[in-house]
Amino acid sequence: MKLLIVEDDRKVAGFIELGLREEGYAVDVARDGDEATMLAHVNEYDAIVLDLMLPKKNGIQVATELRREGRNTPILMLTARDATDDVVRGLNAGADDYLTKPFKFDELLARIRALLRRGGAARLDRLSYGPIQLDRLKHQAHVDSTQLDITPREFNLLEHFLLHPEEVVRRTELLEKVWDMHFDPGSNVIDVHVGNLRRKLREAGHDGYIQTVRGVGFCLKRPVATAAI
Repeated sequence: MKLLIVEDDRKVAGFIELGLREEGYAVDVARDGDEATMLAHVNEYDAIVLDLMLPKKNGIQVATELRREGRNTPILMLTARDATDDVVRGLNAGADDYLTKPFKFDELLARIRALLRRGGAARLDRLSYGPIQLDRLKHQAHVDSTQLDITPREFNLLEHFLLHPEEVVRRTELLEKVWDMHFDPGSNVIDVHVGNLRRKLREAGHDGYIQTVRGVGFCLKRPVATAAI
C-alpha cells in the first residue's frame, strides 16, 4: 500500500516515514500544501496523513481541494492543537479521522489501518491470481494454503505484480512504485528480489509464475504446461 505523508516538520516526517516503511508501506513525503496536492494528482494513494499547519496551503485547504475534485482517499489529519474548532474544521473539510500531537507511533499505525479497513480509495483488501493470494491489511501472502515467509519489500513487489496480472511491468516502474526512488540502472536490486520471490513460490509448489520479459521487465502469468513425452 502507498501512503502520502504531508508534514513540514522534518523530524516528525522522518519519524513517521521510517516507521511506516518498516511496516512495509511505500511512502511519499510532502513538505507543504502545494507539493501535497501535486503528488495527490500524480499518484494514487491508499491513505494520506495530513498535518493541519502547513506552508503555502494548510491541511484544511488541501483536504477541501481533494474532496472537491472527487478524490475519496482516506485522510488522517494531524494537529498540534486539540481545540474542538480545529477538529470540526478538519472533519468538515473531508478528513476521516484526526490525531493530536504528540502521539505514539502505535496509535498512528492503528488509525491508519482502521482507515484502510474502512476503505475510501479504489482498493481491494485481497488480491489473488491463480494459487497466489495476498491480504493487504494483514500483510500476509499465501500460495494455496501455505503462508509465504516474505520480507516487506517482497510483499510490495508481489502486491504490484498482483495489481497488474498478465501485464508487462517495467523495471523503471518497479523502482518508482516499490522502491520509491531511482537506483543506478546497472543495479541488480530488482533481479535479486524477484529471484528470491520466485524461489519462495517454487518452494511452495508453484514455479514459473513470474516470467522475465527480456530487456523490459517481468510479467505475472500462468506458466505454460509442458507436455509429457
